[in-house]
Amino acid sequence: MAEETTKQVIEDDPIEVRKAKRAALIEAGENPYGHAFHYTHHLTDLDEKYASLEDGTSTEDEVDVAGRIMAKRVQGKIAFFELRDATGDIQLFCRINALGEEVFASMKDLDVGDWIGVHGTMMRTKRGQLSVAVTGYELLSKSLRPLPEKFHGLADKETRYRQRYVDLVMNPEVKSTFEKRFKIVAAIRRYMEQQGFYEVETPFLHPILGGANAKPFVTHFNALDRDYFLRIATELPLKRLLVGGFEKVFEIGRQFRNEGMDPYHNPEFTTMEAYQAFSDLDGMMELTQGFIQAAAMEACGTLQVTYQGTEIDLSGEWRRATMMELASEHAGEEVSFDRTREELVAILEKNGGHAEDAWGKGKLISEIFEAVAEEKLVQPTFVCDHPLEISPLAKKKADNPELTERFELFICGHEYANAFNELNDPVDQAERFRAQVEAKDMGDDEAMGYDADYIRALEYGMPPAGGVGVGIDRLTMLLTDSATIRDVLLFPHMKDEAPSSGKAAAARAAKAEAAEAASEPESIDFSKVVIEPLFEEQVDFDTFSKSDFRAVKVKECVAVPKSKKLLQFTLDDGTDADRIILSGIHAYYEPEELVGKTLVAIVNLPPRKMMGVESCGMLLSAVHEEKVEGDATEERLNLLMVSDRIPAGAKLY
Repeated sequence: MAEETTKQVIEDDPIEVRKAKRAALIEAGENPYGHAFHYTHHLTDLDEKYASLEDGTSTEDEVDVAGRIMAKRVQGKIAFFELRDATGDIQLFCRINALGEEVFASMKDLDVGDWIGVHGTMMRTKRGQLSVAVTGYELLSKSLRPLPEKFHGLADKETRYRQRYVDLVMNPEVKSTFEKRFKIVAAIRRYMEQQGFYEVETPFLHPILGGANAKPFVTHFNALDRDYFLRIATELPLKRLLVGGFEKVFEIGRQFRNEGMDPYHNPEFTTMEAYQAFSDLDGMMELTQGFIQAAAMEACGTLQVTYQGTEIDLSGEWRRATMMELASEHAGEEVSFDRTREELVAILEKNGGHAEDAWGKGKLISEIFEAVAEEKLVQPTFVCDHPLEISPLAKKKADNPELTERFELFICGHEYANAFNELNDPVDQAERFRAQVEAKDMGDDEAMGYDADYIRALEYGMPPAGGVGVGIDRLTMLLTDSATIRDVLLFPHMKDEAPSSGKAAAARAAKAEAAEAASEPESIDFSKVVIEPLFEEQVDFDTFSKSDFRAVKVKECVAVPKSKKLLQFTLDDGTDADRIILSGIHAYYEPEELVGKTLVAIVNLPPRKMMGVESCGMLLSAVHEEKVEGDATEERLNLLMVSDRIPAGAKLY
């Protein structure tokens, strides 16, 4: 009875069935994980070579092929397998008369997912299917876990991202995306080398934060007994090489910024940065257009591409325009430094933006550009003459010190490249480094450090130069028509995997719940907390009751591009339609930690446009201040989170 029960358990568990087959092979003296196999053809080569083979024709042409079994069908003394290698698929035609009873029986016992090497001859069935008539095979790797029957289009895309190896097996279009990525990188590398650039390698570990404003990853260098930063940019090491006499250098490599994730940003990403002595912004525009067009031709075979339903023309000469020109064009009125600050604030707020008191005219012009023009730059456009206020490390324009010698390339409403006439004045650079150090001392953890060695390098003299950086991941998204950066990263970073369902998961959850109940409650020090005084004015009940408070569940949460404060929530409010709410709480929460939470929102506020997005409602938070140093205080915020047992749309009273 016990033996029957064990057998039943094994038959109900496909993994256990396969493990039993593996054990049986080993017991019989066979190796279920094979050895090197020398194939004679890839499968697509056979398709091309035998394209004219007539239906019902057999040949004596012997071939050796290898791949993974993707399907099998047994019909008495005949079996059909679908074999897939790195290039394509082919049918295997297996007959007991050709293989013998023992080999045919062992082939029938193979599972979908197994890797095999096959010996056979070429034929085409009467139904027109090109096939290999199998005369022998070798098991190269036994698959213990069955492939899913349906893996494409899962509601939970995280499963596909986390198990990319299965995604590549089950979804050929995913493999095609990454093949295009490889071609894009190779095409850029070839183009840069053809232009006379040397590809160089610079350190990943930096003792000083520099080259950009970003929050770093920090690690400890044991041999030197000090903390180092994973690089946030390759700029400063590359420009040192210009000082050393190299004229044209570039690097393709990973950067690391300890920041949030959204459809266009990942903390670990790939860039190409290039620097050319004696060049300028015009030279960088020509270079940028050249390598992007080369990448498009290699990956797509055309300069007319489609991104998320929008036609993009990458051919010809790309438009060049100033930021103020584009802001004025799309705002319908003049946007310039000639306007008063109050006039610029009015233009920004009229177009759905919000002005901070600390912003000067330069920042306001940039915000107006983002509000009215940025998303409308569909065709490639070089946006030039950025205000100094938003480009503190860029070289000032000689004829207008309020502007800088900088451009950004926009396509389909997103930035793809950033370029500068590089600052080569060591005195000016030292002053800017000191300003960054002051900002860091004031609590800006994205500010750069003072790089004394880089100043020393500039003091030896760096020639005038142009520099450009391009995001490889974002460019790959454009050229593969991918909606999110995770679709073009082989192994995107993910949250910890949720526990599987079933008795084991329930046991783990019960254990965790019991441990939590038995643990001491968290000790919270409220001695430094400053609470805002209660309002003395009263509001009548009828007015208050008009606010519709609802429980909402977070389906998706992403950082809003170009904003360091805003998070965009996609919420289930109990209706059939998703509700979008923007909230300025990114300083307190990372988007991924809020997905799945149950929050409280006011849902009957009129829509408000923020950063070009209609925000329909407001999430409720508890806000207080805490004393930090002396009389100084900092604002702290906590989103109101309620029990997951409360259904979406439940009204609060």
